[in-house]
Amino acid sequence: MPLDDEARAIMARINKKHGAGSVIVASTMPVAPRFTTGSISLDVMLGGGWPGNQWNEIVGSESSGKTTVAHKTIAANQQRDPEFQTFWVAAEHYDSEWATALGVDVDRVAVYSTNAMEDAYTAMLQAAESRAFDAVVLDSYPALVAADEDAKEMDQATISAGARITGRFFRKVGAVTRRSLVELERPLLPLIINQWRDQIGGWSPSGMTPKTSPGGKAKNYAYYTRVEASRTEWLDEKRPGGGSIRVGQVIKLKTIKSKSAAPQQVATVKFYFADSSSGILKGEYDTTAEIVTMGMFHGVIELSGGWYRYRENRWQGKDKMNAAIRHDLTLQEQLTEDVLDRVRPGVE
Repeated sequence: MPLDDEARAIMARINKKHGAGSVIVASTMPVAPRFTTGSISLDVMLGGGWPGNQWNEIVGSESSGKTTVAHKTIAANQQRDPEFQTFWVAAEHYDSEWATALGVDVDRVAVYSTNAMEDAYTAMLQAAESRAFDAVVLDSYPALVAADEDAKEMDQATISAGARITGRFFRKVGAVTRRSLVELERPLLPLIINQWRDQIGGWSPSGMTPKTSPGGKAKNYAYYTRVEASRTEWLDEKRPGGGSIRVGQVIKLKTIKSKSAAPQQVATVKFYFADSSSGILKGEYDTTAEIVTMGMFHGVIELSGGWYRYRENRWQGKDKMNAAIRHDLTLQEQLTEDVLDRVRPGVE
């Protein structure tokens, strides 16, 4: 049943005082689009991709693939949108050659190199508020240094300086990230990369040392989505004449928190940091394996006997299906869209 006249009268008074569009009926709100991660498995895990206009965290141990996931996200969205622009705060070194190998068009990435926490946060606020950028990325939080900490000697303690500033940042950033409730404005993808630390003195029922991420607890409440990245195994290939070479790794991703999809979901992706004999090039995900796995899991690809069927396409044997999908970009896009239609919020 729609809102009654009394409720609409209250809405009108609020809008008159605070401006048109301050209060609207929820059913008329524009839905912010989602941003692809470049991986169908991760997109499915997130309910269709990174939620727009909300702050997201990628956290994990060192060399787990955090920055790779961020770069692949930027590359995939650049491929979809030729006007997609990114503001990247490099608290650590920005390797433009590696970013290029991962598919990023570095001509569309503005890099601000600083590890001064206050300066980094101020720049991120300005970039988000400007509407000039489609993505704001911080890589990474542990490299930032608060001014109070930087001004002191090595033997002087500065307790929670970074956490206090981070809490202040998230109290401010909501206003600049917020978009109109009436019109669909240019959406923003904000990503912050963080790293696990051992929680000294913490207790875990499993007996393992519990983990925590620097920056205090305020940020955990502010994030709309928190994704954990970890490396589960290496990808090695045998070479003619004996021996093997390491060509990639399997990145496992899990939603620690998600306010727009089911939490505690898991996705895995094979990432290659060297050319593979299977034809997958350096810097690529094994997208064909992901599409086939997700397509069969969600019933988009049907199996009958030894035959695989998708829409009007039929293949006898998995190898023939994989080969056809690997070499047909249109088929990949169609399959991906059909899978995501099954998992997007509000889609039946």
